Parts: sequence; C-alpha cells; structure tokens
Amino acid sequence: MTGNQILARALRACGVEHVFFLMGGPMIDCENACLEEGMRMIDVRMEQAAAMMAVGYSRVRGSPSVCMAASGPGTVNLLSGVAHAYVDGAPVVAIGGSSPVGLYGLGAFQEIDQLALARPVTCWAERCYDPARIPEYLAAAFRHAMAGRPAPVYLDLPGDVLYRDVAPEEVRWAEPQPAPRPAGDAADVARAIDVIRTARRPIVVTGSGILWSGAHEELRRWVERWGIPHYATPQGRGVVPEDHHLSFPAARSTAFREADCVVVIGTRLNYVIDYARPPRFAADARLVQIDIDAAEIGKTRPVDAGIVGDARLVLRQLLEVDGSPDRYADWVGRLAEIHREKSIDAEQRMSSDRTPIHPLRLCKELRDFMDREAVLSVDGQEILNYGRQSIPIHVPGHSLNSGPFGTMGVGLPLGLGAKVAEPAAQVVVLHGDGSFGINGMELDTAVRHDLPVITVISNNGGWTARDRFKVGRELGFTRYDEMARALGCHAEYVERPDEIRPALRRAAASGRPVLVNVLTDPEARAQTARFAVYTT
Repeated sequence: MTGNQILARALRACGVEHVFFLMGGPMIDCENACLEEGMRMIDVRMEQAAAMMAVGYSRVRGSPSVCMAASGPGTVNLLSGVAHAYVDGAPVVAIGGSSPVGLYGLGAFQEIDQLALARPVTCWAERCYDPARIPEYLAAAFRHAMAGRPAPVYLDLPGDVLYRDVAPEEVRWAEPQPAPRPAGDAADVARAIDVIRTARRPIVVTGSGILWSGAHEELRRWVERWGIPHYATPQGRGVVPEDHHLSFPAARSTAFREADCVVVIGTRLNYVIDYARPPRFAADARLVQIDIDAAEIGKTRPVDAGIVGDARLVLRQLLEVDGSPDRYADWVGRLAEIHREKSIDAEQRMSSDRTPIHPLRLCKELRDFMDREAVLSVDGQEILNYGRQSIPIHVPGHSLNSGPFGTMGVGLPLGLGAKVAEPAAQVVVLHGDGSFGINGMELDTAVRHDLPVITVISNNGGWTARDRFKVGRELGFTRYDEMARALGCHAEYVERPDEIRPALRRAAASGRPVLVNVLTDPEARAQTARFAVYTT
C-alpha cells in the first residue's frame, strides 16, 4: 500500500463521509483513493473555501470535518480558513500535502514550512514521516479536534511519505477514541446554585459550547424549570428557539445592563459580550461561569462560582435541583414588555416600501419566506448586522456567520458546507456584495455538486455603508445575477421591495443553486443608526 491509500482508508475508518478539497500534488492519488473508499469529494475553486465549507459542515453536524489541499500555496490558502475555524472553535481536520522530506532545504518545488504556519492557528499540528503511522496520526488529529473546546488540527504529509510503499501488515491501524467529557465538581455546582437562588434579575448567556456538547435539550429544560431569561451569542443561537417564552431578544441591552446575576455557559467572555464587564453589565452583577476549558473561568472578571465541565453534564447536575420560577416573574414580565414594544416598532421600520430598498426590508422579506428550521448563513459588514438583528433562529447549529474572527467571504462556503451536512434543509445565504466577491466562484461548486443553496446579495454598491467618505468603499452596482446565470444558477435581479418575495419563491421552486441580486440603499445606516431588533 502507498501512503495515499493508507490515508484514504484511515479517513474512512474515522467515519469520514465528505472531504472538501482542491486537487493538486502530492494529494491527487489520495483524493482518488478517497473516492474509491466511497467518500463524497467536494472540490472547490479556492482552498480557503474548502476549510470554510468544513466549518459550516461541522457546525451543522456537530462533528469533525475534513479538508485538504496541495503543497505550498494550496495549503497556505487553506490555512486562512483554518484560522477562521480556530477562532470560531470548530473541529476541522485539515490535511496538507508538502514537499518531499528528502529534499528539505534544497529549494524543492513549493517548499515552505507549512507546519510552522499551521501551529499558531490550530490546537494540534504534526508532520508524519512514516506512512505506516498515518492512521495513528490521523486518529490523534480527530481526538485533539474534539478534546475540550473544539478546534481545528493540521496534519502535514510530505510527498515522499504519501508515495512510499508499505507492506499492509506493517501499517499501525488506529481509530479515534472519544474524548472524555467531565462533569462539574459537586461543591462548585452547589455554590453556583446558591448564587443563582439569591438573584432577583438573573439571565443565562450561552454559546457554541451548548452545540458541541449536544446540551440544547438540557438547557431548555433548565431555563424553563428555573424561569430564567435566555440569551445566546451569535454563533450559539437556536439552542432555545428565539420565540420561546423566556427569550426576549429585543430587550437584550436592558437584560445585560440590569441583570444582578449572569450565568454564562459554554462561551468565552470575549468582545462579543463585552468581556462581561461594565458598562454593558453591572459592575456588581454576580457571575456564574460554566466552561469545559478551565483557563476561561474568571478570565475577564472574577467569578462568584466557576464550574469546569461539559455543558450537558453540568446542566444535568443543575437539573437535579428544582428552581423557583415565580421568584423572577416581575423580571421576566419587564423584559417581555420591553421586547414586545421594541418588536412592534421594529416591524414598522422593517416594512418600508421606499426605494432604494432598505436592507431591513430585505431581511423582513427573507425572514417571512424562510422555513422555520432553515439554516441561515450571513456574511458582510452592514448586512451582517442587520441580518443578525432581525432574522430569528429556532434550531441549534443553524446560525452561521463570519464569527469572532470577522472573516469576510465565509457566507457562501459556510452555506454550502451546511447543505452537504443537511441536504434536506433549506439553506439561505445572506451576503453583502463586497464579501460575496471573495468566494463568489463557489457558485460554480454549488452547480457542479448539485447544492441548491439560496444566495441573496444585499447589493449596496460597495463595502459598508456610504455614511461618510471611505477610500476603497465603492464597488459599483454589479450584475452578479448575470454572473450566476452564466455559471448555471437560477438568477434574479430585484430593485423594488414588492419584487423580493416573488423572486425568492421562484428561486426556491427552481430546485437549483440560486442567486438573488437585490439593490439596497447605500445610505441606509445613517437613517437607522440607533435602530436594532436583536442587538449583537
């Protein structure tokens, strides 16, 4: 057997069904061998998109994914998507072919130290020098990707390792072992319960840790048993449906500012929630933090109770104690009233019939068109904020966006990865025109692999809003629909608000990859600077 054949068989043994890649040496024979092993090979137009598709796939499936690239610039391109996965906390197994070991230091074709480049953007990165040990290294990669907080890993495979012959009996076959998921210390759990019980205005803030531990059912039951309002980070939305009776998105700012106890589960206290510090949170608010990564506990402010453990197991421990929902009835009622009033005002603002189309009107039409269980991938600058603020998510893992790394160009690749992971789901990508241009050729990937994703562009003629002069902002109102049509997509061009819904319906009925190019108002932000439905 060659190293290429061993790698393909090892991937199959790890349960891999799909691989996102761009062909090239020295990986070509491995990619052929993967096809022979029964894996679906999704080839892309740029390696960055392969890693981003893997992220979308992982977030929807809740499991590791695989991407691979050729040596040199192929792997360098792949690593920008891997960096996105690293900050996003997604378990992507990235594999890069590299120049032959026997020629290191001699200036071989595409020679560069890929391992050194990969280490800062992965939780584990290694190079295999012996083809017989490829299964061991791969099993280790999968184990590290899901150990504790999920993260990408990288395996470097030199060309002379991939093409070396090995007797089958010499191969050290191995499969990934499940990573242990610890429960919380009983004393820490008891302390957390005492802190929560003394609160009058508690809230729960959760993130992607709920998704990776599969804890959404336990979370919903605990929130309901205790009667505590729930909020999620943009990446962790849907774990509690956003029309749930304890979900008040439009009252988010008030809830954060006035809460006297904040229970944070499975999310880093980073900029997304202002590090859990004033002025967004009260200085005297008590903090309960639950995280599988001990280093995250108390990282940005002291905690009153910290629990190191898997979110699902800790929530099961918390469920062993009955709460007192009536205790927080006044607090819940206050947030419910603020949410109701702001939602009425928001609906009026989102219903404008004027032209150019306000981005919020586009979001409203998209919201009312989408299936309740649709996957939504949002990417851009202005439209990212509008979309995140106005379109609710009701299903765990179905909210995808540029994440805490703020990577532009992820929208379409994330959506395609989601469609591969969940073919029966409606997948909608809401793109800014600037961000679409980065990976827009992946429409070709959608057509070639029959991935009927609906891509909607909010085309305001440039990067960000035209609220002041910004050098490099202007892109022009390009007819991206004509480009999409040339690639084989169903395409629509929209200039008026009343044309949006019919265009979306025709798009969905086509059964093909779709692009709807909607001209939106570049001056919109200046008119709605103070408006938000669901704040960040």
